Amino acid sequence: MEKKFTILSVDDDQLFLHALKRTLTKKSFHVEIADNHLDAQTILDEKIIDLILLDVQMPEKSGLSLLEDIVSLYPGIPVLMLSGHDSVQYAVQAIKLGADDFLVKPFPSRELVLRLEPYVALWREKAPGRDTPTSIFDFPEMVGDSPVMQRLKSLIVRMAASEAPVLLLGESGTGKELGAKAIHVHSRRKDGPFVAVDCATLNETVVESELFGHTRGAFTGADANSIGLIRAADKGSLFLDEIGELPLSMQAKLLRTLQEQEVRPVGDQKSHSVDIRVIAATNRDLELEVKEGRFRADLYYRIAAIPLDMPPLRTRTEDILMLTNHFLGADNEDHGFTVSSAALRLLSNYRWPGNVRELINVLSRAKAFCETMCITPDDLPATIAMSTNMERGVEMPENDTLEAYEQLAFENAIRKTDGNRREAAALLGVSEATLYRKMKQYGLSN
Repeated sequence: MEKKFTILSVDDDQLFLHALKRTLTKKSFHVEIADNHLDAQTILDEKIIDLILLDVQMPEKSGLSLLEDIVSLYPGIPVLMLSGHDSVQYAVQAIKLGADDFLVKPFPSRELVLRLEPYVALWREKAPGRDTPTSIFDFPEMVGDSPVMQRLKSLIVRMAASEAPVLLLGESGTGKELGAKAIHVHSRRKDGPFVAVDCATLNETVVESELFGHTRGAFTGADANSIGLIRAADKGSLFLDEIGELPLSMQAKLLRTLQEQEVRPVGDQKSHSVDIRVIAATNRDLELEVKEGRFRADLYYRIAAIPLDMPPLRTRTEDILMLTNHFLGADNEDHGFTVSSAALRLLSNYRWPGNVRELINVLSRAKAFCETMCITPDDLPATIAMSTNMERGVEMPENDTLEAYEQLAFENAIRKTDGNRREAAALLGVSEATLYRKMKQYGLSN
């Protein structure tokens, strides 16, 4: 007998429980039901459960409190929270506690089945004889197999199943737009448009018409109707990069659009319905921005239902080689540039304050200066070699200049290797010829 995807529904409404069980059973799910936390925990202890539907409002023990127990005692089981109230704060709190999604009752059965489909796909992938859940991650542009990237890819697949807004956090250059695209292509909206908006580059005088559209004649220069970027993302995903840069006046209008799911263009007397999933990104501390009055609290709670941190490159240095080969084209059939082991050692030891974007720029520069098809330390910026050696604990130079740091790096390498030029060159990640040239330049001897 083929094993069925098993759902545990926990709700104090008996009528709802039995109606839900009939509906999902017809869709080939196996459903267990419980109207209190004790029965729910008994079922979880005795049976294999693949997903939990959990009501927020319950007597004795609230759904949010039970959610904390489930996340702690039964990790790995997806939890979809249900509520009869469309409360953004409930949704944000549930997601922060570990819920995977949040649905407002009543909802059409077809919507629930749609929400369940990605979890069923994951469950099938985890069946005996199959690979791990990350094997269904299908977005080759996101490069990396380090543990932190495997976790990120798994999280993206899981959150893509939801319709809840996602807030991507992280330093500049970590690939937040790439993360947004990955969420889009793994979601049920993958066949719809993906529209990216850089809020930091929008001119404040035209931001409203750019986002919400305008009618012909609404203002000087409006020679034709424009649907705007939000409606351009209808049936797809809208990526709002650097959302913290959005003016407060536009934050209010955006909030209304997200709440009402409709857009009113500039100069139009009527609103137009829109179906979008919002993925926002920022490198700012939005909670601090809210406290200081620069960002609306209600908009923050609306967009931050699922926060996701994009990891900095220094936390996944295992991916440097894979990223380097990817950007240099070394994996292509026609063979692109390669990188020497000494250069790779320097790249791997560098802290990358600009993250992946900085790595791409460094490699692009190296390709331009490289005289062969193999990048060596000589083709890399001197700051990388200097920074790497400063990380190893060498003393600071008296003068804070690039030349002073470079000279000190060479002096330290020569001293630490007792004048062995080959070892000093290897320590610095440069060729012996470069070492010899720099020794002459700085008057160093051994």
